[in-house]
Amino acid sequence: MDKRPLSPELLSPAGDFEKLRFAAHYGADAVYLAGKAFGMRRASANFADGELAAAVKYAHGRGVKVYITVNTLPRNGEIEGLPEFLEQIAELKADGVILSDLGVLSLCKKYAPEIPVHTSTQASVVNFESARMWHSLGAERVVLARELTLSEIGEIRAKTPKELSLEAFVHGAMCVSYSGRCLLSQYMAYRDPNRGDCAQACRWKYRLSEELRPGKYMPVFEDDSGTFIFNSRDLCMIRHIPELLRAGIDSFKIEGRVKTAYYVAAVTNAYRRAIDLYKSDPQKSLPDELFNEVNKVSHRAYGTGFYFDGSGPGEYYESPDPIREWDVAAVVDECNDENLALCTQKNRFFVGDTLELLEPGVPAAEVLVSELYDENRNPIRSAPHPQMKIMLRLPRKTEPMAILRRKRD
Repeated sequence: MDKRPLSPELLSPAGDFEKLRFAAHYGADAVYLAGKAFGMRRASANFADGELAAAVKYAHGRGVKVYITVNTLPRNGEIEGLPEFLEQIAELKADGVILSDLGVLSLCKKYAPEIPVHTSTQASVVNFESARMWHSLGAERVVLARELTLSEIGEIRAKTPKELSLEAFVHGAMCVSYSGRCLLSQYMAYRDPNRGDCAQACRWKYRLSEELRPGKYMPVFEDDSGTFIFNSRDLCMIRHIPELLRAGIDSFKIEGRVKTAYYVAAVTNAYRRAIDLYKSDPQKSLPDELFNEVNKVSHRAYGTGFYFDGSGPGEYYESPDPIREWDVAAVVDECNDENLALCTQKNRFFVGDTLELLEPGVPAAEVLVSELYDENRNPIRSAPHPQMKIMLRLPRKTEPMAILRRKRD
């Protein structure tokens, strides 16, 4: 396996402007996002034309790269709108276009020739010959298929040009289909997952029905409550930074453009700290506190995907719903020298509650809510209105965009 630099790129999802802001603030080196068309996540807000320009400007102003997804498999009727969109990307000077369709690649070379091309995971690159071919066609980066083991990635790294960057998912939801190439949603909900409209039919609860016994439903496995046979675990590789680097992965990608801004902030922060700890001392083991951080976002049971030989993501049988044990209580707007913070409430909490303060680059700190005020400094027991401005005292002075969270009862 190739020895790579100790500083991989940390690539975070930006499904809307709020998520972009939190990704940049909590340590992302780059973000990936989409316009209103041609992206694989219609469920996220994405960016209209003017918003796209503002997003690139905002990210670049903070030293964060922007990769724009054009990774759907467009039909004939959608091709006509591509040249204008690609010209817009070129004008914005985005740092890369993520694509999977050869026709899109051809148009990209014509209408946005200066923008680096990244081959999407949708292209299912699983061998070095495929990676070489994409590089020969002009790709500067390949986003590897999620089904690869670390040893296979190491061989791809060893047998491809050094100039070709390798990107791989390290955290987030896994798809039951091969690198996202799915038809289940289209068959069952008439929503095309290959054009960004997945209904996540793989998460539904299934039972068997026998032809001669109408109305009698049987669990697929011996389980009285049925089973979620396609419902995969989430990927989490935060404990395996050294192995990922030794395999030759240049960019660590976090899944989650449809997830919350809190998810983006917390997971980006955890991986940022893990990478920085490894850089400072490669022999030092990761503290449990960091792994606990990724357990404090909405997630399914974690696994290591296909990275280790003979393993797979495994199914999560208990429920299609994610595990969610923490809520965002408030987000800090500003904080004075007396550590009194003006915040926007997100979920209700009370005087006497214990919260956690999440900030970039440091462990979370416990906050006992001993006093609470409205924005006019009138004492209150709790904030009765959603999104209400409130004030409370923190254990230290914080920057805006710090997050206060509360463990669910």
